[in-house]
Amino acid sequence: MSTELPPVAPEVLAGAVENLTARLRKKLDAAIAGCADGATRGPDGSVTLRFGEDAVVTLTPGPGGAVTTAEQATCTCLLAPRCLHRAAALGAAPLADADALAGAPAPDPEDTAAAPDPDAAGAGERPEAGPAQAGPAQAPDHDRAEPGPQDAPALTPAQRTAATALWHAAAEALAAGVVAGGAVVQAELLRAAHTARLAGLPRAEAAALRVVRGLRAAREQWTAHRLGDLTGAFRELLHAAGVLASGTADPALTAAARRTYTPGGSLQVHGLCREPVLSATGYGGVVTHVLAPDGSRYTVSDVRPGGLARARGAGRAPVALGGATLDHGGLSRGGLRIVGATVSPEGRLGAGRGVRATPLAGAPWTGEPAARLFARPAAEAVAELLADPEGSESALIGLDVAVAGVAGEHLLVRELRPDAPLLRLLPAHPHPELPHTENLRRIASHPGLRLRVLGRPDLDRAATLRPLAVGPAPGETYTLRLPEDWAGRADLGYDRLQGENFPPPGTPAPEAAPAAAGPDPLADSPLWRVRRLLESGVAGGRRAVAESARGTAPRTAYGLLRRAGLGAAADLATALAAEADRRPRDVFGRLADPSPDGYAWAWLAAATHLAAAERCLVAASWTPSPEAAALAAPV
Repeated sequence: MSTELPPVAPEVLAGAVENLTARLRKKLDAAIAGCADGATRGPDGSVTLRFGEDAVVTLTPGPGGAVTTAEQATCTCLLAPRCLHRAAALGAAPLADADALAGAPAPDPEDTAAAPDPDAAGAGERPEAGPAQAGPAQAPDHDRAEPGPQDAPALTPAQRTAATALWHAAAEALAAGVVAGGAVVQAELLRAAHTARLAGLPRAEAAALRVVRGLRAAREQWTAHRLGDLTGAFRELLHAAGVLASGTADPALTAAARRTYTPGGSLQVHGLCREPVLSATGYGGVVTHVLAPDGSRYTVSDVRPGGLARARGAGRAPVALGGATLDHGGLSRGGLRIVGATVSPEGRLGAGRGVRATPLAGAPWTGEPAARLFARPAAEAVAELLADPEGSESALIGLDVAVAGVAGEHLLVRELRPDAPLLRLLPAHPHPELPHTENLRRIASHPGLRLRVLGRPDLDRAATLRPLAVGPAPGETYTLRLPEDWAGRADLGYDRLQGENFPPPGTPAPEAAPAAAGPDPLADSPLWRVRRLLESGVAGGRRAVAESARGTAPRTAYGLLRRAGLGAAADLATALAAEADRRPRDVFGRLADPSPDGYAWAWLAAATHLAAAERCLVAASWTPSPEAAALAAPV
C-alpha cells in the first residue's frame, strides 16, 4: 500500500509548475502518474519519493500537516528546485484546503480554537459528495431576524485585476476540457486562485479549487466523479470571475468565506436528527440539527480531519458546547438550554468560553415545534427553497409518506396528501460503510409502509429527497416500531433498522401506491441535449463542441427544442456551437483571435439558462401540472 502524500498549498504547486521550462511542462503529466506509489514516510513525518538513483524528493509538512512553503519540498537533483521531480511530487499530492492552511477555524468571538469549518472542508464539492459530504449548515429560518440589505464596497483595482486573471485562466481550462486539462492548466488556475485570495475574493478562490479538484478526479477516473458536478463547478467559477471582472461588487461574491459568530442570547433548542459528515478533503464528523420553540433551526457540528473513521464515531462524541454532558446521539433526541449563545449567519451554534449549556428533555416529532416541519406540503416547502438558492442546499423538510416500491436506485414513496406526486428517495450518503443505503433497502421491502421522513431535497433531480431520519407516521398501524430510547425517530446515518422495527408478519398492510415512477420532467425534457453539449465541452474541450456544429445533427437536435417551446435554449446552444467552431486565421494560417473568452461567455450563457430551466422543471416535478407534462413530453 502506498504512503499517503501530505496535502500541498495550491500556491506552492503553482510556483513549482511555473518554474519549469516549456519542455519539462510537456512531460509533467506523465511524471505525476504513479510517482507516489513508492513513497515512504520517515519518523519525522516527512514523505520521500524516489525518481531514479540521483533524484529524491522530500515533502516535509508543517505543524498543520500540509506543505505550505516552497522550502518544505526539496529534491536532490542538480536542477532543483526548478526540476520536474519536485513539481511531479507536488502535483501528485492532494490540494490542501485554503482555510485549513490559514489555520482558520470558524472564528467564534470568544473561542479562536474552534473546530474547522466543515464547509471549508469540502462544501460545494458535490458531490462528489452527496449532500452529507460536508456538514451542511441550516440556513436561518424565516422566523429568525435577518439583517437588512447592505451595499457592498466597490471593488479595488487589485480585486478587478485578480478576477480578470481568474476569468482568463478559467476560460483556458474550459477550452482545454478534461482531456487537455493536465497539471499545467490546473497550475494556472491555482495561481489565479491564490491571487484572488490575496485580493480578498475567497469565494472566487473556492470556486477555482473546486474546478481543479474536479479536473483531477475526472482525469484520474475516481469513482465518485460526476461530469455534471464538474460542469456545475465551471459554471459557478465563470459566473463569479465574470461578474467580478466586470467591476460588479456582488455581496454574495465579495463576502468573507469564513463565518463569524454573533451573540445569540439565551436559547432553548430540541434535537431533530444527526447526520454523518464525510468530505472529499479528508474531514469527517457529525452535524446535529436542532430546533428552537419559535421554529428557528440551528446546527451543532463536530467536523475535524479523520475521514470515514471519524464520521462513524462522531455520532457518539460529546457535544463541545458550554460544558454540556450530552453526546451528539443524546442531543439529537434531547435538548439544551444555552446561555450566552453565539450563532453564525448560517445558524451554527458556537462553542465559545462564555457559552453555558444544560440538558433538556427532548421534544417528539409529533409535538411542537417539530410538528410544524411536517405540516406544510412538500411542494410548498421546496418552492420556497428554490426561491432562495443561498440556503436551499442545507434546508430540511418533513413529510409523511407511503412506500410505493423501487425503481432502479430509487425508493418510491407518495406523500400522504390528496393528488400528491410520486417522490424518489436516495441515500443521503452512498458510502457503503454508512447505513443510509441499507436502511432504505429495508424500508423498500415493506410496500405500503407509512412513515414520517425528515430530509434534504435534491434540487438537481426531479422530485428527489435524501432522507436523514425517519419515524412512525402518526395515527398509522402499518408503520415503524422503534425502541423507546430512540425517541420516535431513527437517524439513517447512524441507527440501523432491524426486522423488529417493522410491522410483524401478518399485520394487514394498506394497498401500496402504484410503483411506476411516471415521467421525469427533468430527464424526459429535450433540455438534455443542451446538457450533453455543455458536458461534452467540459470533457472534450472546445474542439468537442465544435464537432457538434458540423453536419445536420445541430438542426435536428435544436429543432426538437424549438418544437417543445424551448427556443431560448436552442438559440444559446446554437450560438455556443458556432462560437466553438469559429477559428478565424490570417493569410499565414495563424489564429487571428486565439482568446477563448468569446467561447467561455457563450458556454456560460447556455449553462446559466440551462440551470434556471432545470430548476423550474424540478419545482414542477414536486407539483405535477399540465405545463410540466408538456415540457417533459418527448417530441
